[in-house]
Amino acid sequence: MPIGKLKTERLVPVDSTVCEIVNRLRSLRPPDTPTTNRFLLVRPRSRYSVTRMVRTALRDVVRAVGIATRIVPHQFRHTYGTEMLRAGVSFAAVMKLLGHKSPHMTMQYVEITQQDLQREFQLARSQPRHIAPHPKAPLVNRTGIEGVADSLLAAQHVLEMFRRTLPNGTPRNRLARLSNRLTKIIAETRKLHNP
Repeated sequence: MPIGKLKTERLVPVDSTVCEIVNRLRSLRPPDTPTTNRFLLVRPRSRYSVTRMVRTALRDVVRAVGIATRIVPHQFRHTYGTEMLRAGVSFAAVMKLLGHKSPHMTMQYVEITQQDLQREFQLARSQPRHIAPHPKAPLVNRTGIEGVADSLLAAQHVLEMFRRTLPNGTPRNRLARLSNRLTKIIAETRKLHNP
């Protein structure tokens, strides 16, 4: 897209359907349109005439479908940013897609609902990296309480890897609770000293 008002490039990845629409719009241009014209829609009189035409067309569509709320084309940027975030695109990537230099500006564009927070919370709970850390090094056969803690940690890791293969449901939830108990047991075990 052309450089925006903040002199930042706005990247807009598109699929094959959008490419077909763009090619169709190009084919509808008058024959005398310069091929070097960087705008997709021809601007017949002034730079604002296309904007007015798009606003009028959108207002007609909104009225035809019975929406009472006033909708302007710029709202599509807000919807796009929000939907990209909900689709799993990282915040940094959404910021880049919208052409923002500041995360504060992006936060004004995206809407985060309670449902979004609940989904993220459930995702974090289903993939708890903090509960069963991957052993950093091969376990050494230590003796005493350190050996017991190592064994518990290895058992917890195997349990967690198995739990993550299960679909959501009662068995997976029970194994999560068991893994949490093992975390506490390991912490308490490490507080003990060898006799």
